[in-house]
Amino acid sequence: MGKLYVVGSPIGNLGDFSDRACETLKNVDFICAEDTRVTAVLLNKFGIKKSMISYHEHNARERGEEILPRLLEGESCAIVTDAGMPCISDPGEELVKLCAEHNVETAAVPGPTAAMTALAISGLPTKRFCFEGFLSVTRRIRKEHLEELKALPMTLIFYEAPHKLRNTLDDLLESLGDRRISLCRELTKLHEEVIRGTISEMIALYKEKEPKGEYVLVVEGAKKEPANEITAEQATELAINLIKEGMKAPDACKEIAKKTGFSKSEIYRMIQ
Repeated sequence: MGKLYVVGSPIGNLGDFSDRACETLKNVDFICAEDTRVTAVLLNKFGIKKSMISYHEHNARERGEEILPRLLEGESCAIVTDAGMPCISDPGEELVKLCAEHNVETAAVPGPTAAMTALAISGLPTKRFCFEGFLSVTRRIRKEHLEELKALPMTLIFYEAPHKLRNTLDDLLESLGDRRISLCRELTKLHEEVIRGTISEMIALYKEKEPKGEYVLVVEGAKKEPANEITAEQATELAINLIKEGMKAPDACKEIAKKTGFSKSEIYRMIQ
């Protein structure tokens, strides 16, 4: 049985292509490429001569039926996307899923990803984040999607094309409010740019400036609503009421502690 290699490619600067990725493409039997013309540039740069098969969102099912038998017969294959890591907002995930269903071994050869690169230089919190890829071109679906995200406290990451940027910024402001945002454009390329500000500031900027290049939008998560101030007497009363309703004292104190700024032990002392 063969093996599928998921190989990351540069998101702009060809100097980011790893030695291991280069050797993998040289050694596999064939390459699945999102756009063979784009991948040909990469292969020519590193002197790699290898047969390629186009594999993209419009032919993924058909191509998968051609690729799987070759893997089952012992050939090895590498899948690459035009830029970044395959399977991330990319139909490559379907091929990996197909291989998993037929017990074909899959190995990752990691490379750059625009989402993580943008997050790292965004200036926004990186501990927790939610990657959402491209928003739908249908406004209703896009609005519903954003509505689902508006309460999430983690940093949000989106991909966007230049011709849709203005509409997307308008929808972000309407659905999420005027949050901090970093617009990361043409990452690792000659005209790389990171613009930080608020969503409303970005809207004003791009009324005067024409969007150019591919964008990663990194958006601040929802801020926690300030907790209602509650006094020690009120916390005690709440706990006592639960006890009167039949709850054991330790459980009542624990329950009220979850809803107030007091600890379980503090509430327990107050009810004594």
